[in-house]
Amino acid sequence: MSNLGLQLRQAVPSIDPVVADYATGYIQYVSDSTEDSVLAQRLDIRKEVSFIKQLLISAGGSYEKVELLTSKVIQDLTNKLNENMAKLSVTGDTSKRLLDINLIHSQQRDITSSLALLQSTNDIEHTGRKMESRVDKKKLEKAEAKIAKKVSKRANKFVKYEASKLLNEQSQEDYESFFLKINPIDFGSSAGKSKDIKIDNFDLYVGQGQRILSDASLTLAYGRRYGLVGQNGIGKSTLLRALSRRELNVPKHITILHVEQEIVGDDNPALQSVLDADVWRKQLLSEESKITERINEIEELKKEFEADSLEVKKLDNEAGDLELHLQEVHSKLSEMESDKAESRAASILFGLGFSKEAQSVPTKSFSGGWRMRLSLARALFCKPDLLLLDEPSNMLDVPSITYLAKYLQTYPSTVLVVSHDRAFLNEVATDIIHQHSERLDYYRGANFDSFYATREERLKNQKREYENQMEYRKHLQAFIDKFRYNAAKSSEAQSRIKKLEKLPVLEAPEEIKSVSFKFPNPEKLSPPILRLQEVTFGYSPDKLLLKDVDMDIQMDSRIALVGGNGCGKTTLLKLLMEQLTPLSGSVSKNPRLRIGYFAQHHVDAMDLSLDAVSWMAKTYPGKSDQEYRSHLGSFGITGSLGLQKMQSLSGGQKSRVAFAALCLTNPHILILDEPSNHLDTFGLDALAEALNNFGGGVLMVSHDVAVIDKVCKEIWVSENGTVKRFNGTINDYKKYILQNANDAGVVVKQ
Repeated sequence: MSNLGLQLRQAVPSIDPVVADYATGYIQYVSDSTEDSVLAQRLDIRKEVSFIKQLLISAGGSYEKVELLTSKVIQDLTNKLNENMAKLSVTGDTSKRLLDINLIHSQQRDITSSLALLQSTNDIEHTGRKMESRVDKKKLEKAEAKIAKKVSKRANKFVKYEASKLLNEQSQEDYESFFLKINPIDFGSSAGKSKDIKIDNFDLYVGQGQRILSDASLTLAYGRRYGLVGQNGIGKSTLLRALSRRELNVPKHITILHVEQEIVGDDNPALQSVLDADVWRKQLLSEESKITERINEIEELKKEFEADSLEVKKLDNEAGDLELHLQEVHSKLSEMESDKAESRAASILFGLGFSKEAQSVPTKSFSGGWRMRLSLARALFCKPDLLLLDEPSNMLDVPSITYLAKYLQTYPSTVLVVSHDRAFLNEVATDIIHQHSERLDYYRGANFDSFYATREERLKNQKREYENQMEYRKHLQAFIDKFRYNAAKSSEAQSRIKKLEKLPVLEAPEEIKSVSFKFPNPEKLSPPILRLQEVTFGYSPDKLLLKDVDMDIQMDSRIALVGGNGCGKTTLLKLLMEQLTPLSGSVSKNPRLRIGYFAQHHVDAMDLSLDAVSWMAKTYPGKSDQEYRSHLGSFGITGSLGLQKMQSLSGGQKSRVAFAALCLTNPHILILDEPSNHLDTFGLDALAEALNNFGGGVLMVSHDVAVIDKVCKEIWVSENGTVKRFNGTINDYKKYILQNANDAGVVVKQ
């Protein structure tokens, strides 16, 4: 076996090194299995090696050479198996019988999957000729994952490993398998082990060798809540994904859970979906049931034998092992308070907007936004040691964000959240990590506002220090240039040369790209501008969404429309746009009124195969390309960005294109549905400033409390089937939400 790698390359000269490593590792696994007292009895060496034989032939090896090699391997493994089987005693190895049972189940699944050769529709290239691949891609992917990890950890540089051509498609691993791979159940005690995370001097790459972090250090103290901030496209989400997959060296006893995408819907009710998210609890309950069932079987089997027989002794040994492990299972279940799980899951769901009835609805019935909330609820329920959240507020309404912020304030473990929502970070974050210029800067004990102020002061000081040094350098250099060759002044010139050489080299302060939006000011209109009078709407008369709504929007209006998801906010906007017709009441507007509408899912209306300039020329014809480019530039889409296909733009950049487009009609009223989604901090500041300077009216549906607080003078609340003006600010509304939650019995605790 020692020269197996060499023998493989001799038999298949054109073999991909990855496939060679995989085949060698697989045969070694079969060899190791011959030494296991239980697995050895179930091992079929010919079947196992037959799989490798087909793999090598499909990799371009000749049948004769591969046949010769695999025959020798079968003979060697058979001899080894026979030697090990001869060592087995009659009583067998009973001391670890329970472990063997678990291994048998695991290995049976592995053997079954290895024998099921996948039907591949893609050809692979080998030495210039094409052939159909019959390789087990699942096993090859696992092998490549191990190789990728080794490659990534060389010199502590974490890179995206380029996989073999055999793996053209990335398979999606199911949630439970991935969870257990990242967070295996550990029955050993973790008491006394630190749950702080410190990863020093690492590089992080993404895509085609693009570096996003250089010689960086990540430090996360257990129990702290970190806000990770930075401009769009800087690599924040990539850092979270690297942590969530343990591509960075996070200690194995620290559990990790990452919320980045919505769950896949199925027939399970929402409540059960949340309960199932705690894979440890689910696995332990299943194991508890199986162990109890087996212990009962053993008691029945013992009745068939004499009390002091060898068979009864074996059964007693097995029962003893099972009972010891059952105690460990019960201890783990007690530690995670399994008996309180259902009430805790229901409380979390209710806080995120799921009514008692909705908790019984199958997950496949929910929209994408609600499934995203389910993903968040599942993560909060699991209570991992490291909770990773990527823009959690994008799919939540103000009540749900308020609940989430309050919940996280008492979260006992570590939280790392990527967010551009200032108000959310102000409430949640105990520390800020600023990712920029391929590094991480820490602002300890800071929420977003204090970070922003401190950072501004740092930049001013850096700029002042840099400018002072540049001025001093210039002064020294001028003296040197003037008197270097003057005999009377040469010693002074030499002294200044030495001073200049000893000065520390300062880097120029980071230039912050300023972003500005500009909405054109329309001509004035005389009132009434846009009005709803006693409007009632429902998709059927017996199921009304809105009833008796009165609302008046003027040229100077700054209105925020808030409320829980599904309460009719977007429906109200469509009534104002006359995309829906009320069942009763009227919608009246000035005949000259032009409305600019920003849809929540504005990307759906864009042709992403076009660049921004071409799309605007096609959708809003009548201007030159230069005029479109100039207009896009006023929304931060400058230079070549306007000529790139929009599918290559970030979410924030697509939003800016949408803002630029809605202004081409020179609207009197802006109706905005979730305009803050995807915009980074600078984009949000630019949006708020542009709306404040806009000469027309604004009606905004938004979850971003900071933007609402900066822009809106009126708060209107959609709840209980109607829309009413709220007497107070957006912060007063948040207090009102929490009071209602407490009155309803939703306790925000872990």
